[in-house]
Amino acid sequence: MTTTGQDLAAGARHHGRNAVSMAVAVAATVPGIFLRVTGSHVSDPADALLFGLAIVGSAFLLSWAAEVAQLDISAGLAIAVLAFIAVLPEYAVDLVFARKGGNAVERFGPACRSAADIAAKVEAPCSLALANMTGANRLLIGVGWSMVAFIAWWRFRKQGTAHRGIELERSHSVELSYLVLATAYSLTLPLKGSITLFDAAVLVTIFVAYTIRISRAPAEEPHLVGPATLLATLRVNRRRAAVVLLFVVAAGVILLCAEHFAEALVNTGKMFHISEFLLVQWLAPLASESPELLVAGLFAWRLNTNAGLGTLVSSKVNQWTLLVGTLPIAFALSSGSLHGLPIIAQQREELLLTAAQSVFAVAILINLSMSNREALMLFGLFWAQFLIGAVVPEHLHGIERVVVSITYLVLGVSILVKDWGPARRLLHDGFRTPYAELDDPL
Repeated sequence: MTTTGQDLAAGARHHGRNAVSMAVAVAATVPGIFLRVTGSHVSDPADALLFGLAIVGSAFLLSWAAEVAQLDISAGLAIAVLAFIAVLPEYAVDLVFARKGGNAVERFGPACRSAADIAAKVEAPCSLALANMTGANRLLIGVGWSMVAFIAWWRFRKQGTAHRGIELERSHSVELSYLVLATAYSLTLPLKGSITLFDAAVLVTIFVAYTIRISRAPAEEPHLVGPATLLATLRVNRRRAAVVLLFVVAAGVILLCAEHFAEALVNTGKMFHISEFLLVQWLAPLASESPELLVAGLFAWRLNTNAGLGTLVSSKVNQWTLLVGTLPIAFALSSGSLHGLPIIAQQREELLLTAAQSVFAVAILINLSMSNREALMLFGLFWAQFLIGAVVPEHLHGIERVVVSITYLVLGVSILVKDWGPARRLLHDGFRTPYAELDDPL
């Protein structure tokens, strides 16, 4: 039985559960659509919740449709389309802040906010755009990558089997190599006063090169999880129609609700005197990242750790290239200028921390494996920023980002120096080795 055949057999056993899951995802979008279409307003916290649920529900629908679409479109087209779909929920929210930042710079200049907002310590939209992007990237690694290892460890332990960590197949050298390239370039961003259109060109070029390279991979049966298996059991014409319908509806809901979700989230922060920056940095990405995290967790639960971690590595490449690269383009278009997205001191520290985390993460996977100890380090360092920030005096806030960044970089560089041989082999495989040879283990 093929992998897809196994997935469909498993899906058939859980037909009712998968149907309920899809119905819940659809139902989650209804209140947000109602508010948007009728122009109704409940309260800012309630609006944020309902619009956020609509985005989460739509993101799940997109995720399931994208999985099933791989049965019907060519490998190259699938990669290009699915890469965009993967970042659409995150991009839609971040685009709102980038566009608002551009409009604010056009009105108020480089400060990106009015004098009254500066006096009231209201966050600038430019800062919120970077907050959303850095939070999404750090969540993906600090929570997502380590989560796969923890679930697999627990499942193997329940079976009475020793489990020391995750091994990735050699073909994942491609994603990791382009992630290395994007990460190396990302280290230059904290040194700048803005993320410029030149940076956008470099990062989007890396993404295009990655897409071209991975499109040469041989076609293979996709791994289907959950409600995607329900869609896959439909007859071909009905399946294709269902996939197109889900794409259109889910993307439409995300685009309808993203701006209102962002505005309600910021207003909620003001209402309860909670940092808008923190809400946008962590709550918004958690909503948009939930489908990817759930799918990876389901793969890990089924002990398919290669697919689980591989999915999140691919998502990281998309976010670190396509998402980051298109933000300055959206900003420039909305500001009516060729200026880049401004970076102030706090955002410079956030970018440094995000880039440093990426350095450590790729160093861990440079030998195509991640031990349980390394997963604990990823998870622990992710939370270290918050723990240190909670104990240092207010006038020293920001030092926690620098301390954790240095820790990431020191650990990452030490691993790369020790494993320089595997690093060279991985980069050669990622950029040069034909896919036919990548099927062979090292």
